[in-house]
Amino acid sequence: MKYLEKFFKCIFNLIIVILVIVVLILVYNVVQVNVLKKEYVNIFGYSFFQVATGSMADTIQTNDIVIVKITKDVQEGDIITFNQNGNIITHRIVQINNGKILTKGDANNAVDEEIEYGQVIGKVVYIFKDIEVWKNVFQTPTVYIPMIITILLFGISFSIKENNQE
Repeated sequence: MKYLEKFFKCIFNLIIVILVIVVLILVYNVVQVNVLKKEYVNIFGYSFFQVATGSMADTIQTNDIVIVKITKDVQEGDIITFNQNGNIITHRIVQINNGKILTKGDANNAVDEEIEYGQVIGKVVYIFKDIEVWKNVFQTPTVYIPMIITILLFGISFSIKENNQE
């Protein structure tokens, strides 16, 4: 029984640490975007974006999250994220010619307008697929409220038991 209590206490502490880290990242994001008026968040040279269209289907679907390494070191075939006329776009490089970059969505028939290296935010290094399902689950009050209550009750029950043993 004692091992089980230690196990649950470790799990509870781990969840608390993860929640604190998530809250700190969210606060950092809000400060960078809303206070410092940056277009995107830079966390240790990486950023993340939610894809809004199906222009990169089947590689990247609508609402997938892409992790982007902030860099200008890109080459043909790379999937990049760039700023074009105030829109953040994620497409594949089809050609680089004299400092101009031609991109195209995998599901599109035509290439985009040429962009310059200065418009490139970075290269996509990872794609989180099917994030919309999890987003909907955790944004549903009937899911997250019972989760929070359960975590709090676990924490309280173990702290009360420890106080009674002293």
